[in-house]
Amino acid sequence: MTLLTPELCADRAAFCARFGGVYEHSPWVAQKVFDQGITQSDDLAARMRAVVEAAGHTAQLKLLRAHPDLAGKLAKSGELTRESTSEQAGAGLDQCSDAEFAEFTALNDRYKSRFGFPFILAVRGRNRVEILENFRERVGHDPETEFREALDQVHRIAALRLDALT
Repeated sequence: MTLLTPELCADRAAFCARFGGVYEHSPWVAQKVFDQGITQSDDLAARMRAVVEAAGHTAQLKLLRAHPDLAGKLAKSGELTRESTSEQAGAGLDQCSDAEFAEFTALNDRYKSRFGFPFILAVRGRNRVEILENFRERVGHDPETEFREALDQVHRIAALRLDALT
């Protein structure tokens, strides 16, 4: 099944309703792609990635900041988006021990303080142990490297979300 039907290519509201959540709390990505013109044969993941890459640092930072903490307070209180809830649960982050939750909380706080946005990782196919190892490593990165890594992870999450829509 193709993601882009003739109806979606012709109807901005329908297109944005379908793809507006691919980038976390950032429907502007889908809106911009639609406004640039789309066809059924477009590589939607590449088009969306290009929009984000061209958006500039300020918009990219806002996009990164739209992401929730991994195994954070929003997850515990059930306030994540449907997509984030599913992704985090699939990695077992909804089953953290008290010690794991405490480590995630400490790492989240340290990471946000250091970089100004939450730790972002495409968690599908990973488990809590792998995620914590990756988290511990990345918190030591320099800001430029980590900004790029976070954006790359956002693009990976978006591509996985698009795949899930087919």
